[in-house]
Amino acid sequence: MRRLAVLLCLASLSGCLVGPDYQQPPPASPPTPEFKETMGFRPAMPNDTVDRGPWWQIYGDPTLDRLAAQVDISNQTLKASEAAYRQARALVRQDQSGLYPGITANASAQQTGTGALRGGGGSTTAVVTQSQNGNITSTASQYQGGFVLAWEIDVWGSIRRTIESDSAAAQASAGDLAAARLSAQADVAINYFSLRVSDQRTRLYEATVAAYARSLQIARNQVDAGIASRVDLAQAQTLYEQARSLLVAEGIARAQYEHAIAVLIGKAPAEFSLEPGTPPADVPTVDAGVPSALLERRPDVAAAERLMASANAKIGVAQAAYYPSISLGGAITFLSGGLGTLLQLGSSVWSLGPQLAATLIDGGARAAQVEGARAGYDNTVATYRQTVLTAFQQVEDALAQQRILVQQEQVQRAAVASAREAERLSLNQYRIGTVPYTTVVQTQTAALSAEQTLLNIRQSRLVASANLVKALGGGWRDADLPPPVPIGGLSKR
Repeated sequence: MRRLAVLLCLASLSGCLVGPDYQQPPPASPPTPEFKETMGFRPAMPNDTVDRGPWWQIYGDPTLDRLAAQVDISNQTLKASEAAYRQARALVRQDQSGLYPGITANASAQQTGTGALRGGGGSTTAVVTQSQNGNITSTASQYQGGFVLAWEIDVWGSIRRTIESDSAAAQASAGDLAAARLSAQADVAINYFSLRVSDQRTRLYEATVAAYARSLQIARNQVDAGIASRVDLAQAQTLYEQARSLLVAEGIARAQYEHAIAVLIGKAPAEFSLEPGTPPADVPTVDAGVPSALLERRPDVAAAERLMASANAKIGVAQAAYYPSISLGGAITFLSGGLGTLLQLGSSVWSLGPQLAATLIDGGARAAQVEGARAGYDNTVATYRQTVLTAFQQVEDALAQQRILVQQEQVQRAAVASAREAERLSLNQYRIGTVPYTTVVQTQTAALSAEQTLLNIRQSRLVASANLVKALGGGWRDADLPPPVPIGGLSKR
């Protein structure tokens, strides 16, 4: 029996692993030497050499630094992802327990007695503790205790494949956690930039209201002097009220951005407020590098790849069901009428031996399970390749925005300068009566629209910059994933 146990242990340690060993498939298409949108374009202020651990520091905004750092502390979505990761690691530890024997203990104490009971015109014999006159007639005590050993020998690697699958799934969960963290940080930056541009837009509308008030006074003076009609006064009044309306409405947009930031950092909107400020003076650009870097710089790509490894191991788990399960069972029971003699060798009964169980006919259930596992693996392969393609698209989109918006902002600044000059000239000419007030209305409207467009472009540049960092994985690398859990024990990392 000792030799049998040794042989079973060796079989468990050296048993084969059925099912395919995992090999990472290539992406849908081989990466090109460089991104399409970087051809012929070099960022004006590349910051790719900056350590993008706290990547938001490239903007040089202390308020943004403080807000983004709170995502790790208070964001509730991030806490949910972190809990899912801990749950995945606990599942691996649960799987690992199957490699080792399980021992259960049992114990009982029973006291029995016999006696005669009268009632109902007859008598019966029953196991009771007292006779018909209330006195105990006969009793016996019995004590029992023992241990049961059960150990399924992982000859075909089903348990090890399960550990391999759940370990890869835990790594994927860690990738999901990193992706959730990066997404929340990017959303904080994007909403912060939008709020700061909203502050600038508010200042523009305040300046516009003041300028239109001066124009209204000029029109009123012209009407009082009899050199202009009341139509001019009505037009000036209309522009003035419209500017005031824009100023009031901008408060809605700012409040929404502020509320979004509050939720992202784990606070109720009523608990959070930001004083008006200005956006970063410069919009940093980030060099995208080569496309193949996305395979290690995006946590969602790494998570999708780990899910492939998990699905591949599940094929082995399904195939192991074709083979018989081998287990080692044993038990020792002590039975005695007194506690003092319970644990003596003469009071023991023991058993030890192997067991084999196999399914002979299952109506195709195991074949269907293997087919389903292979289909699940194919699903994860397609998802992985689509994730890589989506990553390439997001980087290309952000690079195109980064490149084109720089050019558009330069052109728009020239348009703003021209519009403001036209506004100044038309107002001067109206004062001396050489142009009608409709000319002033047109130039003022065009100048305001040009300023609004310039602010929108600046907001788009800041958002595109944050989206590019997000598309490139922030400061993340696939080396940041926790290592796979070894078969024999859980990694401390």
